[in-house]
Amino acid sequence: MSFAAIYKNSIEQPQAFWDGEAKLIDWQQPYSHVLDYSKPPFTQWFVGGKTNLCHNAVDRWVATQGEKAALIAISTETGSEKVYSFTELQAEVSRTAAIMLALGVGKGDRVLIYMPMIAEAAFAMLACARIGAIHSVVFGGFAAHSLASRIEDAQPKLVVSADAGSRGGKAIPYKPLLDEAIALSAHKPGKVLLVNRNLAPMNLVDGRDVDYATLRAQHIDAQVPITWLESNEPSYILYTSGTTGKPKGVQRDVGGYAVALASSMQHIFCGNPGETYFATSDIGWVVGHSYIVYGPLIAGMATIMYEGLPTSPDAGIWWSIVEKYKVTRMFSAPTAVRVLRKQPPEFMQKYDLTSLKALYLAGEPLDETTSGWISDALKVPIIDNYWQTETGWPILSIAKGYEDMPTRLGSPGIPTPGFNVKLFDETTGEECGSNEKGVVMIEGPLPPGCMQTVYGDDARYVSTYWTVLNGKHLYSTFDWGIRDADGYYFILGRTDDVINVAGHRLGTREIEESISSHANVSEVAVVGVEDKLKGQVAVAFVILKNPDTANGVQARQALEKEIMGVVDHQLGAVARPSRVYFIAQLPKTRSGKLLRRSIQAICEGRDPGDMSSIEDPASLNQIKGALVS
Repeated sequence: MSFAAIYKNSIEQPQAFWDGEAKLIDWQQPYSHVLDYSKPPFTQWFVGGKTNLCHNAVDRWVATQGEKAALIAISTETGSEKVYSFTELQAEVSRTAAIMLALGVGKGDRVLIYMPMIAEAAFAMLACARIGAIHSVVFGGFAAHSLASRIEDAQPKLVVSADAGSRGGKAIPYKPLLDEAIALSAHKPGKVLLVNRNLAPMNLVDGRDVDYATLRAQHIDAQVPITWLESNEPSYILYTSGTTGKPKGVQRDVGGYAVALASSMQHIFCGNPGETYFATSDIGWVVGHSYIVYGPLIAGMATIMYEGLPTSPDAGIWWSIVEKYKVTRMFSAPTAVRVLRKQPPEFMQKYDLTSLKALYLAGEPLDETTSGWISDALKVPIIDNYWQTETGWPILSIAKGYEDMPTRLGSPGIPTPGFNVKLFDETTGEECGSNEKGVVMIEGPLPPGCMQTVYGDDARYVSTYWTVLNGKHLYSTFDWGIRDADGYYFILGRTDDVINVAGHRLGTREIEESISSHANVSEVAVVGVEDKLKGQVAVAFVILKNPDTANGVQARQALEKEIMGVVDHQLGAVARPSRVYFIAQLPKTRSGKLLRRSIQAICEGRDPGDMSSIEDPASLNQIKGALVS
C-alpha cells in the first residue's frame, strides 16, 4: 500500500488504523475501544486497556534480548563508559523502583528528576513508569527559581538529583540549586534521593536527603512487579521550555504514548531489535524522553546516553561512538552539525561509519548548506522532522518505513499518519492553499502520544492550544508555515516571531535564509524589534565566515549594505532588515536552541529573562556590544 493510502486511512479511519498499530506493544488487558473523542478537544486512546511503559521498554525484551545491550552510558566528562544489557537494566530499574517504594512513592505520586545525563537518570524514569508514579524531568542546571516553579506545580513526593553535572570538564553543582529551589517553593518534597558522583561537595539535610548508593545496596536483590495502568492514566509531566510565569506542564498518557513511539520507531526511524540508536539530546527535553529513553527501548534497540560535548576530547567523539557501537540510526540537531562542520574533516574520516543507515535532524530549520555537507560526508539519507514537546513524536517527516519517498531541502517533510495537518490564515480564518502562508494547525482528534492536557489545568489547555473554526477543533502549533504543491511543508518560524512590518507579515526564517545565501555569512539570527513608525522592523545578527572583512566602520557599513541588497533582491525591500550587526557568537541554550526572545528583549531594552540554560553568558554581551557600536 502506498504511503498516501496509509495516511488517508489514518485520517479517515483512525480507529482501524491505530488498532493495527497497537499490536506493536504488549497489553496486559485489552482495550474496550480504540478512541473516545466524545469531549473534544480531549482525547482518550485505547480506553480500558492496561499496559506499562517500563514493561514494553525493558521486561518484554529480557526473554529474547536479555544479554544484548540496552543502555549504553558514556561520559567523556568523567571518562566513564558502561553497557547495561536488558537483563541488567531490568535489575537496576527494579532496585530504583524498590528505593522509591521504600521512600513512600506510589501510583500517581509525582517524582521530579533533576539530573545530568547519567544512567541513574534513565533508571529513575523507568522506575517511575514501573510503579505507576508520574515523573517530571527538569533539565539539569536550570536556575533555582525555574526549578522552584516546577516543584511547586508538580508537587513531587520525591526529588531525584545528583551532586553535579559536568560540561567541558567543569563541574556544575546541582545540589545548591536544588536546595535553593526547595527553599523558594511553597511545596516541600518529603525526600531527596541523591546520586553522589564526587564532582562537587554536598550539604545533606537531615531527615530529607538520602544517598542512592546506600539504598541501592539495601535493595540489590529487589524484584518489583509491574504496576499495570489504564491506557489514559498519566505517565509524565514535561514543562515547556521558555515558559514565563506559571509553568505549563505537558501531561502525557501511557498507552497512546507507547503505541505512538512503537509506531514511529518502526515507520519513521526504521529501527530494529538488536540495533543501536544514538540521540544526542538531553533527557530534560522531549527528544530525550521519546528517543533516548522510551522509543529505542520499546523497539528493542540499544540506546546511548551521552554526557559531554560533540568536540571533546576531539571532534571525532560522536563518530567514534558510531563505529564502536555500530550505531544504525542517529538523531541530532542542525546546530550540532554546524559545529562539527567547522572541524577538520579527518575527525570524521578516520572512523568506520558503515553501520549508520540514516541521520535524523530536528529542533530548528535545516539549511541547505548544513544538509549538503553532512549528506556528502556520511553518504546516508539526512531526514528532517518537525514536532513539539506537546506532540511527543514527529508531526512532519519522511516515513521511509512506509515508502521510500524523497526528502526536500528546507522541508521537514509531509504529515505523518494520524496528524491531520492544515494551514489557516490567522486573519480570515480560511484554510490556505498551496504556497500560501498560514498557521500550522492540526484538526482534532490528535493522534496517540500527544499531550492529554496541561497538568492540573484543563481550561488552560483548551484556551492555549485550541481554536474552533467552522465547528472544527484545531490545535495550533504556533508555527507559521507554507505547503508546496506536492504537499511538503516548510516551517517559517513561530507565529509570535513573525515580524509585522507596516502590515506585512514576514517570517524570520525567510529573512534568515536569504541572508544565509550571502557567501560570507556563517550563521544568522533575525528578530522583530518594536518600531514606532512601522510596528516592527527586522534586525539581523550575523556571524561571518571571514570576520576580517568587517574590520573598520566603512567595511562594516559596506558589508551591511551588501547583505541588505541580497534581501532586497530575493524578498523585496519590505523584508530588508533595518540593521545588520556583526558578532562572533549567538546566544544559544546548551541544547543548541537560539535564544530569539532574549535577543529581541535586549534590542528593545527589556530583561532577557531566565538565562540559566544558556551555553555561554558572554554571548549576550556580544548582542549588547553590537547595539552600541
